[in-house]
Amino acid sequence: MDRFATLQAFVKVAEAKGFAAAARPLALSPSAVTRLVAALEERLGTRLLQRTTRSVTLTDEGERYLPLARRILADLDEADASLQAARVAPSGRLVVAAPLAFGRFHVGPLLSAYLSRYPAVQGELRLGDRLVNLVEDGVDLAIRIGHLGDSALRSRRLGETRRVLVAAPAYLERHGSPLSPAAIAGHRCIHFSGFNAAHEWVFERDGRRQRVGFTPSFVTNAAESAVQHAIDGGGMTLVLAYQAADAIRRGALTILLPEHERPPSPIQIVYPTQRLLSAKVRAFVDMAVAETRWSFTELG
Repeated sequence: MDRFATLQAFVKVAEAKGFAAAARPLALSPSAVTRLVAALEERLGTRLLQRTTRSVTLTDEGERYLPLARRILADLDEADASLQAARVAPSGRLVVAAPLAFGRFHVGPLLSAYLSRYPAVQGELRLGDRLVNLVEDGVDLAIRIGHLGDSALRSRRLGETRRVLVAAPAYLERHGSPLSPAAIAGHRCIHFSGFNAAHEWVFERDGRRQRVGFTPSFVTNAAESAVQHAIDGGGMTLVLAYQAADAIRRGALTILLPEHERPPSPIQIVYPTQRLLSAKVRAFVDMAVAETRWSFTELG
């Protein structure tokens, strides 16, 4: 007997709490649905449903099996949709969100290349360091930097970036370089509050974290402002490597205490967890995964 049909019958009966109610959307007779569920139980060697004259309820085994069965059916639907989407040209409006500086320098060119490849899509790039709610804000995809924790979003990794402590060579000539994180408190510190509101930076070595508090000489929620003030000799700042990559490569900023850096943060593309992706979203995700190698770890 078709295993897909038996799973589908079991899920419908569990959701409808009855064989007759499940039979209608399946376009089957109640007796046919009963036979399908019985065949599934026989194959598994356990009872999934407790039947009485008045109700149908899940057994303990049925409670455990139901989410697995739903996942299998959803995966089959997604596999079908994936092949169908491959035959459909992406079209419609695609909204992509990204951090301000990263979006301007890296996501913008990617979206431009995507729109050249799929001219039936109208693209919108929303830049900002505020964490948007994709569903509520009408965003199809977002680029996120850092670990997602228990996020309900699906994600694909596109690269990684370090957190780097930097200062201008002229500043270091006047004030010297810190030899340890603890020495930072004696320096002029530029605080980029995008990491956290507290006036502290977190370092790590040999798996042990060290928090260093300081009194900032300048606070900003814009990484570009923190980087520029550091270039101008205003002090040292802790930012993501991509935010200071150009200044580091041309020697305007120097990386300090690299041996105390925390592990690199992932760069990811995220999208809502609906199982069936539209052709425009799937095409952008596939292009991003295939054609981007965003790595900001080898800067000096």
